[in-house]
Amino acid sequence: MTNNSSAIAVFSTHVQAEEAIKELQKSGFDMTKLSIVAKNFQTEEHVVGYYNLGDRAASWGRFGAFWGWIWGLLFGSAFLFIPGIGPVMIGGPIVSWLIAALETSVVAGGVSALGGALMTLGIPNDSVLAYETAVKNDKFLVVAHGTREQVEKARSILAINNGAEVSVHDQLVAAGAIT
Repeated sequence: MTNNSSAIAVFSTHVQAEEAIKELQKSGFDMTKLSIVAKNFQTEEHVVGYYNLGDRAASWGRFGAFWGWIWGLLFGSAFLFIPGIGPVMIGGPIVSWLIAALETSVVAGGVSALGGALMTLGIPNDSVLAYETAVKNDKFLVVAHGTREQVEKARSILAINNGAEVSVHDQLVAAGAIT
């Protein structure tokens, strides 16, 4: 068994989340192990859209520049409608965990597909519900995944960059399993 960890921070604004991500990038954190989750903000004044053409993705809408930057930085992206939460933009490896949760019907216990993906990271149900509520309330989740040492470093960076409710969660993985 190996131990993988995740640090999750809740940010009130996309500016705070962006600043924290930039600090993680400057520190040398592996951006392929970073995810972000937030509701897609829609207004009647802006076109809202997202596309992915191979290695190029773009987004329009109120936070189009922010999401465009995120898509170029992180590994994987998605725009989904999650019942109970609404339209959600997701970037990073959490996209594949969310799709796996949907495909294997891991969703249970009153949590959404997003909750199922978070549960695969070893996050307890009460914390999952709190994170889903944060996204539902227009907050931004930034998730750093890796070894305990990498995640502790990320946790401290997220905390000093206005991350509220920064928590570390551990996941035990069987030897040879893909993380």
